[in-house]
Amino acid sequence: MPNPTAAMLVIGDEILSGRTRDANMHHLAGELSRVGITLSEVRVVSDDAPAIVAAVQALSAGFDTVITSGGIGPTHDDITADCIAKAFGVSIDVRDDARALLAAHYERQGTTLNEARLRMARIPDTATLIDNPVSVAPGFTLGNVHVMAGVPAVFQAMVATVLPTLTGGQPLLSETLRVDRGEGDIAGPLADVAARFPDLSLGSYPFQKDGKFGSNLVVRGPDATMLDRAMAELKALFA
Repeated sequence: MPNPTAAMLVIGDEILSGRTRDANMHHLAGELSRVGITLSEVRVVSDDAPAIVAAVQALSAGFDTVITSGGIGPTHDDITADCIAKAFGVSIDVRDDARALLAAHYERQGTTLNEARLRMARIPDTATLIDNPVSVAPGFTLGNVHVMAGVPAVFQAMVATVLPTLTGGQPLLSETLRVDRGEGDIAGPLADVAARFPDLSLGSYPFQKDGKFGSNLVVRGPDATMLDRAMAELKALFA
């Protein structure tokens, strides 16, 4: 039985403009692999409401789980929560449970819960809150979509909260073999090995070092015995 699937939706003009380097995809991919969930697609959209709504609807229908990052802060361009509500056809407003969390936090800080900060308490109806132990402002889950902050430390904390609630499969194992030959020299034999192990993922990731070409061959799959057999064949061919 195949592992459950997931998609990630990264939201924000700052990612597409190159001003911010996304670190959340790398973290999420590793965490999902660890629990046997296949990250099948990552999509990046700008701070454009119709684009966000369309992406959420498509990914929610196409994958078991969707995780978003970005766009749930206090500024005018933080529109993710409203877009999620629209995608699911539910209303959104300041929720008492989210307001209480923020009010207690800012009281401890000696800071005012102003209108801008109160935007972070806007949560769609029927959504459940995702705990944020870093900065308190919650994410939320609606249907199979888990909405998280874009700040890496907060995103990682929210992933840790949500991950135990997801149905996983067999954890994916991986092994790597470095081959100091160009891909043109190894492509044929590598394809033959891949054909003999259809339940594994065999990838070739080329590099250039000191003027020479090589490739890291990566084998991934849930079956340790099969993975070891494939690696043994690769080593016999290329080591």
